Amino acid sequence: MATYLDRILAAHRSVAAADSRDGAALRRSALSVAPTRGFRSALCASRSNGEPIAVIAEVKRRSPSKGDLFSSLDPSILAQQYESGGATCMSVLTDSDFFGGSVADLQAAREACTMPVLRKDFTVCANDVFDARLMGADCVLLIAAALTPDELKHLHGTASEVGLDVLVEVHDEKELDVALGVGADLIGVNQRDLVTFAVDHERAIRMGGHMPADVVAVAESGVRGVEDATALHEAGYTAVLVGETLVTSGDPQKAVANLRGRG
Repeated sequence: MATYLDRILAAHRSVAAADSRDGAALRRSALSVAPTRGFRSALCASRSNGEPIAVIAEVKRRSPSKGDLFSSLDPSILAQQYESGGATCMSVLTDSDFFGGSVADLQAAREACTMPVLRKDFTVCANDVFDARLMGADCVLLIAAALTPDELKHLHGTASEVGLDVLVEVHDEKELDVALGVGADLIGVNQRDLVTFAVDHERAIRMGGHMPADVVAVAESGVRGVEDATALHEAGYTAVLVGETLVTSGDPQKAVANLRGRG
């Protein structure tokens, strides 16, 4: 039986295979756009200033496992609420079929705030990377479990070439070694199993001790509140990436502030 990840990747690879656009032209366009806002540097600044754990607040309408979370959200309003609550960066789902997101969500959210923005999607080819840069993203997600080591290396290099920061997502020590091998310096540990979509709340704690000092470590998924955020900060994480907890909170601004211990 196909897993969530199998179905999502099959859909994205099918789209990539049918993409007849000129990659060289896209690359030239991506190299010509204005500089990014600096996703990794914003997280580093938060860490060096001795602030509480940084929050990467996510614009997320739905999930494959839970269905609608906040399907009617206004990305502009949500971005402003996140920024007012003290978020350092933002993540925006652009996958439409499985998460209900869009490029328009990313562009509207970014225009409404000053935070750097991660394009959260299933990146499988170079044109996906160029698209991320052209739509206004400051950072792109590469999922180690979704790519071969050679693909990860190629796409990481491509993203860096066009000025994007790269968040490499891992789930275990083996994937962490692969990420470090391609030069990743911004690494997220996803506590959600992408096969079953179940959350292991201790995964990031276990992985924290394996992160080199020069890596900006991000804990993803399953962060329920300030106690989780504090434990992850103590385990060495610079930031938490949080979506479901924020979009279902009823008060995203307050929910971000609470995660940072400012409630």
